[in-house]
Amino acid sequence: MELKEKLLSLPTGSGCYIMKDKQGNVIYVGKAKNLKRRVNSYFNRTQKNIKTENLVKNIYDFDYIVTNTEFDCLMLENNLIKKYKPHYNILLKDDKNFPYIKINLKEDYPKLEITRKVLNDQAKYFGPYFAGVSAYQILDIANFAYSLRTCSSGLKKLPARECINYAMGLCSAPCIGKISKQEYRQNIDRAMEFLKGETKEVESILTSKMEKASENLNFELAIKLREQLRSLDRLKQKYLTQFTNHENIDVINGYTDGVNACISVLILRNGKMLGCENFNLIQVQSLAEVMPQFIMQYYSLNRVCPKKVILAENIDNAEQIEKWLSERNDGKVEIVVAQKGDKKKLLDVATNNAKEYLQKSLSKEQNRQKRTILACERLKELLKLKSVPYRMECYDISHISGTNKVASMVVFKNGEPEKSSYRKFIIKSVEGNDDFASLHETLTRRISELSGKDPSFSEKPNLIVIDGGKGQLSSTVSVLEQNNLDIDIVSLAKRIEEVYVPYQSDPIILKRSDLALQLLQRIRDEAHRFAITFHRNRRAKTMIVSELDSIKGLGEVRKKNLLKKFGSVENIKTLSLEELISKSGLPQNVAVNVYNKLNNK
Repeated sequence: MELKEKLLSLPTGSGCYIMKDKQGNVIYVGKAKNLKRRVNSYFNRTQKNIKTENLVKNIYDFDYIVTNTEFDCLMLENNLIKKYKPHYNILLKDDKNFPYIKINLKEDYPKLEITRKVLNDQAKYFGPYFAGVSAYQILDIANFAYSLRTCSSGLKKLPARECINYAMGLCSAPCIGKISKQEYRQNIDRAMEFLKGETKEVESILTSKMEKASENLNFELAIKLREQLRSLDRLKQKYLTQFTNHENIDVINGYTDGVNACISVLILRNGKMLGCENFNLIQVQSLAEVMPQFIMQYYSLNRVCPKKVILAENIDNAEQIEKWLSERNDGKVEIVVAQKGDKKKLLDVATNNAKEYLQKSLSKEQNRQKRTILACERLKELLKLKSVPYRMECYDISHISGTNKVASMVVFKNGEPEKSSYRKFIIKSVEGNDDFASLHETLTRRISELSGKDPSFSEKPNLIVIDGGKGQLSSTVSVLEQNNLDIDIVSLAKRIEEVYVPYQSDPIILKRSDLALQLLQRIRDEAHRFAITFHRNRRAKTMIVSELDSIKGLGEVRKKNLLKKFGSVENIKTLSLEELISKSGLPQNVAVNVYNKLNNK
């Protein structure tokens, strides 16, 4: 069924739509109260957002799933996004990868760990920690206060004796049974209260331990505990804001300019504002519309949900989302709409923060577009190309005196590297140092794949860039002519960065500051880097293997074992015959053959 026909046949009920590209890959998942109206809107208006424009350009097909309720639609969208991870659904790409403290409660004796990845592994995560609040400081304080283990062992196999931390009074030694599972778990529960923002008990415990250590003349431990108390005091001072109401809440609000949007999450624990996370969204018609899905995605990342989530306005399916959050949090979670007081002020803070972050992001995005999309358009204008080179391919040859000849192909899409489409070539038919012939072979092999099954090869480039001058250009132009391909091709010479185009004797000289030249330089340099890296790796591999080749009795398995045992061929060369026989594990006759080959005997 044609795309236009499918658009006309869409139902008017609620559901999810799944956008696909030419290769059938899912590139976007969305939900709608009215499927027909929402999906058609993508094709019936001029898009102001370049990302949305690119999305629409790449839509070749779509599917949809009708749901009974809006909440079913919300849940389905969330699951589909997690399943397919579509390129244009990057809603929650935050500004930094902040640290968290992780506790794996599946263990008999859990420990506190620092991580920057939040996984769906049923562990407890606390954080993120930012704004000068050190996750490592917090972890150390919790370990000191509750005598938690810090060893790397999972305690499946108990050590024979306790470590030095037990002797110093810093660990309760669960490894040798000095504390029961129940008692240790109680300490973990108390530590989790501290991680939620409660500091009074920890301060009291550390003070008591310090005084006791001093009484027992254990001054080393007393000093350590004093330092932890000082760290705790500094930590309390670093919290951004202190509110009289000692609540654990997340405040979620955002800002939109009608096309782009940003949502900020302020994180408060025990009345202390730890900081915020910012998330940019694309194609947002209203914050109220996207807020339910945002909340579900945000807390799907296994974040600790507080007792209350503060919003600026009511959202659809609030009761069902509350229930969903409560089930994930093992405790009741309430969604509250605040219209006055401190919570309203916090919502204003979130709005202002989201606005500032969005404006910075847009400025950064505009600069990126200048270097990429605008540079592509400049290339078409300055080099008189047939089309804007949205897909550029660049080729480079690398070798040493004609040995280990390789070629690289790098791909830029919309002015940015697409590393998944990079390819390496081993030159097969060319003898000696002949870059022209090597380029001819490389491009011939690449063009032969245009009708192949590999999607990254089957897409025809708008522009081919060759690293070199007129000679390199001529050798590749002939390949295009032989295959009746109408593709723009240029070469970039390193001497003064002149650009050569087919059938024109004089080069085109672009200003060093021109975005078009800078784009050509970036793809040329990337092709050179990729080729050099491949060449070096291949040369190193050849050097290692060649000296062990053709030795009677030494097959691939024995070669691998030999190199694994001694590290390198050079190390093997340092061995005497007696040492090689005794240490290599090879039969005596094979060891003799190896020794004679490596020592030219």
